[in-house]
Amino acid sequence: MKLVLWGWLAVLLLEGTKALHLPEHHESTDGSKEEYPNPSLQDVIPPLSHPSASGEEAELVERDEVQGAVRQIHFPDNINLRWEEWTGSLPEGAVSIWNSYTSRTDHVCAEPGCATGFYSPATGPYCYYPYGDREYRTSTFRVLVNLHDFESLEWKSGSYGSIPQNSVGSCSRVNVYVGKNKYGLGKVDTHHEAFFLPYEGKEYWYKSYEVLSIFADYKAQKISDVQYLKDEINFYQQPPQLLASSRVINNDCKTVKKTATLSRRTTVEQRWDIGRSTSFGVNSTISAGIPKIVETSLTISAELSFEWREGTTRTESVTHIHSLEMDVQPNHICEVVMEGREMTADMPFTATLTRFYGNGETRSTTARGAFIDVQIGAVTVHVKRCQPIPDAEPCY
Repeated sequence: MKLVLWGWLAVLLLEGTKALHLPEHHESTDGSKEEYPNPSLQDVIPPLSHPSASGEEAELVERDEVQGAVRQIHFPDNINLRWEEWTGSLPEGAVSIWNSYTSRTDHVCAEPGCATGFYSPATGPYCYYPYGDREYRTSTFRVLVNLHDFESLEWKSGSYGSIPQNSVGSCSRVNVYVGKNKYGLGKVDTHHEAFFLPYEGKEYWYKSYEVLSIFADYKAQKISDVQYLKDEINFYQQPPQLLASSRVINNDCKTVKKTATLSRRTTVEQRWDIGRSTSFGVNSTISAGIPKIVETSLTISAELSFEWREGTTRTESVTHIHSLEMDVQPNHICEVVMEGREMTADMPFTATLTRFYGNGETRSTTARGAFIDVQIGAVTVHVKRCQPIPDAEPCY
């Protein structure tokens, strides 16, 4: 049984990777075996001519669904960096280079099968990408976006399939990364240990290249300009819970007036979540007014600055003290209880997130987050039904 399961797993893994890499040899148009990548296209200087003049037009291939297609990649620690579907116009923050070889601006794109290439307004609404010794184009593609230019990106040298830390990939579980050389954008395929360039119908390849990577060495960050969206606040409350209780006893034969005082210390927990982590060892602060919530009323204090990182909770102790005066009948015992509800306020906010890098860069973006306040509220004190004292000495 184990052998059968392992066999099925092997088949599934093989099928899932068929579309990701070409074999070391593939069939030519006449059915003969050809070596891949094509040795004649290695380290070649592409001709500087218009595609129509060379007679090599990129083949138009529409691949909405690709066999063995894999999950789209996400950058959880760098959420301003994302792949966005092409909708007919460039999204804000599209990542680009100036291609001095062709004298045009090229934008980073990826086709449905995960190969990366270039989009340029000068060449039409297509992503041009390398695959199987040829340059292809498709109108179904994704564009790499760095919203507000917030993530610090840099091109790092690589060779023979090497990639630097934090390299930008196109799909999860695929060893294809955004690359370039002096001739333009393409893909770095670590399986074939080379950079592949789409150019005038052909797929040129090179052993030396540059890889797009995320420069994550920021030394400090701060959150400022916090604006609470008061109209969007939501309140939630739990059922009442017992906070404190006290018994009042009257052994006298006449009604007496008694006062019961109850107290309980509780904790107010507040946190500001922006949905992104903070690198270890980074000095992180927030400057914001502190919301004060009493049941469903809201006030905001003057701005304070304090250390902060995602997941950190700011706490404050609150003591609830309540007194209750009552008349207790002869030979009776009364229980006084204090109850409260755990109340949660969830209020969105916008803020400016600024990061300070070791290389002197300062980058800012608009962040949206949530302020969460959890505390005990709706505190009440009441007397339960008084009961006769068992076996009390009778009154005459």
